[in-house]
Amino acid sequence: MTGAEITKYMLICRHISLSEWYKMSKVRVAVIGASGFTGLELIKMLLNHPCFEIAFLGGSEGGAEIAALHPMLEKIYSRKVEKSEIDRIANEAQLAFLAVPHKQATTIAKQLLGRGVKVVDLSADYRLAAQTYEAAYGGAHEDTANLAHAVYGLPELVGAQAIANARLIANPGCYPTASLLAILPFAEYIDTDQPIIIDAKSGVSGAGKACIERTHFVTVNENCFTYSPITHRHAPEIREKAAIALDRAVQVVFVPHLLPITRGMLASVYIKLKKPLENPTERLREFYKDNQFVRVRNDSVQIKFVAGTHFADIFAIKDGETLFVQTAIDNLLRGASSSAIANANLMFGCDPSASLPQLAHGV
Repeated sequence: MTGAEITKYMLICRHISLSEWYKMSKVRVAVIGASGFTGLELIKMLLNHPCFEIAFLGGSEGGAEIAALHPMLEKIYSRKVEKSEIDRIANEAQLAFLAVPHKQATTIAKQLLGRGVKVVDLSADYRLAAQTYEAAYGGAHEDTANLAHAVYGLPELVGAQAIANARLIANPGCYPTASLLAILPFAEYIDTDQPIIIDAKSGVSGAGKACIERTHFVTVNENCFTYSPITHRHAPEIREKAAIALDRAVQVVFVPHLLPITRGMLASVYIKLKKPLENPTERLREFYKDNQFVRVRNDSVQIKFVAGTHFADIFAIKDGETLFVQTAIDNLLRGASSSAIANANLMFGCDPSASLPQLAHGV
């Protein structure tokens, strides 16, 4: 028996209920893909989390000390990164964050779910309908059984209760998060006979740690350029989820750009209105009035005020039938890791804001 199982057994023998035990003990979590940027951000938030404790750090090989992979953790946190073996993870953890590449998550998730471990998947593997996923990412989906009950982890779209009840969360992509936060408040006003045009820009960290020509310093420095215009794999995700909010299909023209910054994202969304909208700012304030981590701005938003936080800053203005909505988020946090923590908070009944960063890096 593991240490956690022994503790659980002793408490039950003393007539302490399982629900009381969960309240007294932190939820043991695994971070699979601990060597990457999103893995690091998860670790940073979990270190001081009131409900969760790290029980396992996993990688494809294992053997390295986490501070050797992320030197900023030296003298702050020490743990070996171990090979991601399913039996070991299932014995140690009640929840697993999967910060692994697309196509790898299904192999891990279906085994962990079968062992009773809840999963928050940061890859795209469970975000889309099977047919949409296969067209965007290639090849047949390898876990349609669990795909059928996966919950898309954007509470502004699906509702907090759906996430609280889930065993498997499909964490949204960074660009879809920024874009959908701009679209959702105006769903009833959008003319779906006209395309929604999204001009989005991201920091280089969104491409991950792998060194490729597009993210080489000489390529990115003092430069800004599009990549995968129209054909980017986040376009079908935005289109599929927008159709749910709008209750009908809509064309999405999505063009991403790379900025010469490390982190942060700006999405500029252009919408054709089908009926009068008196005041778009008031509409935003009403829609997000109970959302602690969406700030409605009176002027264009800026990346530096959200970089390092879970906040989404949003601004809207219209000219006749044309609506312009702009969102700024941190691509590694609200667009990935802090959203994963926020979803886990809901899944385990923690304070929804627990451990979510609020102070921006900017000045």
